[in-house]
Amino acid sequence: MIRLSRRGARKQPHYRIVVIEKDRARDGRSVEVVGTYNPRTNPASVLLKTERIDYWTSKGAQMSDRVKKLVEKAAANAAAAPAPTAA
Repeated sequence: MIRLSRRGARKQPHYRIVVIEKDRARDGRSVEVVGTYNPRTNPASVLLKTERIDYWTSKGAQMSDRVKKLVEKAAANAAAAPAPTAA
């Protein structure tokens, strides 16, 4: 399962996007950290290791609903960003 793991102080959430066994606790021991999500910045900052997410989904890992939305939004932003030009 690929889902969010909460970090940070009370009322100051910061999340890790982790690969974890489905029956483990929310903040339990994860297999691998594949990204971070900070909803407190404007706009919210999302850092993803897309190649590792693709690897784990190819091995059968299911994404939670929120992680799926974050990955889709990050992919749309990456596609909309202009390609760097070589000068």
